Amino acid sequence: MKFALTNDDGIDAAGLRTLETVCASIGSTVTVAPDLPQSGSGHRVTIQEPLRFQERGKNRYSVAGYPPDCARLALAHFASDADWLIAGINQGANLGVDTYMSGTAAAAREAAIQGRPAIAISQYIGKDKELDWKLTASRTAMILAEILSKPVPEKAFWNINIPNPDNDTVDMEVVYCRIDPSPHSITYELEGDSFIYQDDYHSRARRAGRDIDVCMGGRIAVTEVALDP
Repeated sequence: MKFALTNDDGIDAAGLRTLETVCASIGSTVTVAPDLPQSGSGHRVTIQEPLRFQERGKNRYSVAGYPPDCARLALAHFASDADWLIAGINQGANLGVDTYMSGTAAAAREAAIQGRPAIAISQYIGKDKELDWKLTASRTAMILAEILSKPVPEKAFWNINIPNPDNDTVDMEVVYCRIDPSPHSITYELEGDSFIYQDDYHSRARRAGRDIDVCMGGRIAVTEVALDP
């Protein structure tokens, strides 16, 4: 099995390295990722400027562009024969309406638009908690083994959010759930001539049984995100 890998945290991100390690244990990988962090860039693409790239090692390329640019280049040029495109592992969750803003989700969405199987993976970081990438790797391997054995969703992608519980359990409960449409707070504090966004991500509004509630409640949230719901 061949994987095209990308992210929105940039080519040097620990989450991408973790994903490369996990996927290399399953098959072969080709990484095409932004040269700089592009978190929150959504589905922005480059169409009027050249997309410059650099080789960053064997089957690793950085691109001066956005995550959907990287997905396009991966599937059209660097890894056109890939079985899956996987974006991640994002450092931080992409839950609920985050999927509309996330570059990680956008890369997977772009692959789905092109009719290619795709997964977005994100690691939630609980309030005042530290992240153990080795544990994330084990949990990612567990959920990927399950997802890769399922039928490929048509015109959709899988959005996976891994929780950050106070234990080292690998075999976690997996819940297939829907996106929570609850909005983020739009509270700002005025400081001089600037507005400073004020929000507590961890206490955000949520609906029972939807992806936010599932992941922040300590279970792996898996959502099939359809292009035409």
